[in-house]
Amino acid sequence: MTFYIVHELIRLADGHGGRIRLRSNLAFTAARANDLNHALANISGIEGVQVNPRSGSVLLFYADAESRTAVLRLLAVADTLPARREEGAALEAEARPKSPFWPLMRFFVVRPFLPTLWRVVTAVWAAVPFLVKGLQSLARGRINVDVLDASAILASLLLRDFRTVSVLTLLLGLGDILAAWTRYHSLNTLAESLSLNVQNVWLLRDGKEVLAPIEEVAVGDLVVLAAGSSIPVDGVVEDGVAVVNQATMTGEPQGVAREKGGAVFAGTVVEEGRIVVRVTKQGDDTRYRQVAAFIEESESFKASIQGKSERLADMAVPFTFALAALVWIFTRDFRRVAAVLLVDYSCALKLATPLAVLAAMREGAHQGIIIKGGRYLEALNEADTVVFDKTGTLTGACPQVAEVIPVRGRKRDDILRIMACLEEHFPHPVARAVVNRASQENLQHEEEHAQVEYVVAHGVASYLHGKRLLVGSRHYLEHDEGVDLAPLAKAIAKQSALGRSLLYLAEDGKAAGMLAIEDPLRPEATEVVASLREMGFNRVLMLTGDDERTAKAIADRVGITEFRAQILPKIGRAHV
Repeated sequence: MTFYIVHELIRLADGHGGRIRLRSNLAFTAARANDLNHALANISGIEGVQVNPRSGSVLLFYADAESRTAVLRLLAVADTLPARREEGAALEAEARPKSPFWPLMRFFVVRPFLPTLWRVVTAVWAAVPFLVKGLQSLARGRINVDVLDASAILASLLLRDFRTVSVLTLLLGLGDILAAWTRYHSLNTLAESLSLNVQNVWLLRDGKEVLAPIEEVAVGDLVVLAAGSSIPVDGVVEDGVAVVNQATMTGEPQGVAREKGGAVFAGTVVEEGRIVVRVTKQGDDTRYRQVAAFIEESESFKASIQGKSERLADMAVPFTFALAALVWIFTRDFRRVAAVLLVDYSCALKLATPLAVLAAMREGAHQGIIIKGGRYLEALNEADTVVFDKTGTLTGACPQVAEVIPVRGRKRDDILRIMACLEEHFPHPVARAVVNRASQENLQHEEEHAQVEYVVAHGVASYLHGKRLLVGSRHYLEHDEGVDLAPLAKAIAKQSALGRSLLYLAEDGKAAGMLAIEDPLRPEATEVVASLREMGFNRVLMLTGDDERTAKAIADRVGITEFRAQILPKIGRAHV
């Protein structure tokens, strides 16, 4: 693997230390992330390390130029680092924040039964990290809430009030745990759906298929993908025909045909067929990895109200110390000084914001709403635009037969019965929609047709009572089989204007009928859009990977005047 610098910030104070984020060209396992984290943390001058195997990123805080150089030298030979098998298995547990349950259990259930000496020792031990953090802030010339917390704890220690020390450290620790849980849950909820989990791929080399690790795949390689395979790279189809489900990219449940020259993206799935893909982008350059990285980085932003409140608290700290000094001057009573420090310490601040954000995110989850973090929850108050996805949000994400259209002289039920009879052999979403509609109308059929021939990305062919039957797309019937669809021209125009997909039936080379397929509109969609406008949202937009015609039809039915069609995820700030 190769690491490159994404961004770097140099501390203005000394011009030497700073923060640097690097990213690998390849994803790596949790065990490898653990190896990297251990090796980097042991470098002298490294003040903090965060390794994320999802996006292949490494975030480091270094003290001087020497430690920075040592980091770059180590990452240059990252592939040769010895594996730490004994710790690799525990990585997931380490990445997961501690539960607040056990600190509370230890304090309220276990602590009362401990000997007095042991309670004193545990109280002092728990106080040490907060005292160190306060001293570090003082060493940097900062008088902030860390200093105030340390002062409150130190005052309690000097007064030998060890129970108060335990309460202070417990509450401060709970604040940190709640903040960690907020980020952990929001990040995992969003990123789990992007999990690719492809370890090996089949490469076409010298006319032979060779199994190789995903790490060895390079731009220009030929990757062989069969039905059911997850596509691990961005590329262009060199050979074969397949139906690719791009729901992870576009949200559309219906697969799209891909043949030579067509583009495919990492994170999508080959539903049917077999294709050979020439790699154009791999590793961090794929759309999949860019989306995953974007999610990871977006989660690091705090709510601005949290940042403002913390800065306000820092500004108030000097006044708190001034008040404590005045109390000492007039009373000479250290207990009253300690009371001033205890009353104004930052526990409430550290608990309140993450707890409020976590509670809001949990409530959103119960209502089917994913909130990425406090920053976005706060921004909702100032929003004037709502953007909807089409499939699964405004529509039901489940294709249904909207209308059965026979050619003049044909019976409607016969058209639906025959098409269901042929389509029931295949698990395609459209095929299931046809079969379900026939079942709902109690249209039974007997297996009288010959063996069904399936043409990938086009349709099916069979024989019934000596007549050749074709079911499939317009391209398949008109261009491949030479069927004249003129008798359906008016119906095609009408259904296309409604944004519906069309499935055709031909008998002995002549058009027999067609089915109009649609994603049904959710019954509450129109009402919700109208309610949003009444609430003061000036703009309501719809985004979809579907074609322009279908998008317009859905937008008109829902009452949305702005929409964007045929789009794919793009990393960056969007302006709508």
